[in-house]
Amino acid sequence: MQGAGDQGTVYGYATAETPERLPLPLVLAHRICGRLDTARVEGTITGIKPDGKAQVSVRYDDTGTPAAVETVVVSVQHEAGKDLVVLEREVRSLIVAPACQTYLPTDEHTEILVNPSGRFVEGGPRADTGLTGRKLMVDTYGGLAPHGGGAFPGKDPSKVDRSAAYMARLIARTIVDAGLAAECEVGISYAIGKADPVAFAVDTLGTGEYADHILTAAARDVFVLRPAGVIDVLNLRTPRYRDLAVYGHMGRDWPLWEQTWRFERDLRKAVETHAHRAAIHR
Repeated sequence: MQGAGDQGTVYGYATAETPERLPLPLVLAHRICGRLDTARVEGTITGIKPDGKAQVSVRYDDTGTPAAVETVVVSVQHEAGKDLVVLEREVRSLIVAPACQTYLPTDEHTEILVNPSGRFVEGGPRADTGLTGRKLMVDTYGGLAPHGGGAFPGKDPSKVDRSAAYMARLIARTIVDAGLAAECEVGISYAIGKADPVAFAVDTLGTGEYADHILTAAARDVFVLRPAGVIDVLNLRTPRYRDLAVYGHMGRDWPLWEQTWRFERDLRKAVETHAHRAAIHR
């Protein structure tokens, strides 16, 4: 029996506010970065280089619904001779505006900052050394949900920092996709060398159709939580790590931890069973 390769707590999260089941600010940041890469490769914007990043601030109304994009910060590496005034205009019109249009269009009140520190000529490892362990929040939920603190890059699936975090995401997204909650956090704690988690909890943050303890019990019945089982269910022995190097590890179509249709029916049945038992014992 394979025990956990490390100790600690991992978290999964999902929200119904976007089709990707991710917080809107993170989805918009990913879209901006994706459009930057496409513009560079296709030559839509000339004189830009591979390094870059984006940050989006969204204002929510009193009901928790996204109301406006307040601030967008984009930093993109460029050639030494690139006109920064032109670059700002191109990023605003060709990158930021279309990236946000589908969800929450920018307007005259949106503050857009392009390369706010000035020139960005040196990039990549030459400018910033120490790659291991970076991008913890970008790889997950943009800091808008808990993170256990362990980075994904550089770790094989025996490390629950990676594998169990994927499973926690699968559980949280399945609960949301199944219509059992509008928002969900899943926490799983492990002790090094032990296969079974020492703690497991589902928190729907007040949005659940059933009590959290019922969802927790049902999820334990349906999902594998032991490391060896997680590796098998998510097919982590043949990973596509290169494809996860940008735009985060969550919200794609192809990873098995995003394919909730495999578990939705079983989860609903398990929830109904535990809800029935709870009603009998009242």
